[in-house]
Amino acid sequence: MTLHSASRRSTPPRFLIWQCLLVTLALGLAGCGSPARHGSSADYSAPPPVSASPRGQEVTLFALGLMETGYQFGGKHPQAGLDCSGMVSYVYGQAAGMRLSGSAADLARSGRPIERDALRPGDLVFFNTRNQPFSHVGIYIGDMRFVHAPGSKGKVRIDRLDSRYFQPRYEAARTYFD
Repeated sequence: MTLHSASRRSTPPRFLIWQCLLVTLALGLAGCGSPARHGSSADYSAPPPVSASPRGQEVTLFALGLMETGYQFGGKHPQAGLDCSGMVSYVYGQAAGMRLSGSAADLARSGRPIERDALRPGDLVFFNTRNQPFSHVGIYIGDMRFVHAPGSKGKVRIDRLDSRYFQPRYEAARTYFD
């Protein structure tokens, strides 16, 4: 055995490194302090942390692994780019083995409605971003944050539910887990 082949075998696979990084990030998010308040007293205050279901945790970690993936209208796979509903469908299929399809509005019709203060990691959050109901969707990750594929910035990223932009556009939440 050569030195080169021995060092290659001792190097963990790239996906394992990413998985460890994502688990560390998720644990860090779960352990964050109290959420910050922004703006006026009319702003929504964050609910107390709720633990994720096992499948919700898988969805959350998988979604975080798509950070910086490029945006593509109608995109349903990371290599081609993702739009918001394509990202959700891809994540749920890969991480939870669930087949979800259609637009953000279609996804909103098929999930079980939940109150905003009952959100758990892996649940879906819906927004009116184009003057039409349920025109955008993201995956809640905890601490008032969600992962989504916005068209404006071009890459999958994390935003806050209580941000100036998303708070007034929030419409509903849905869960697909127990």
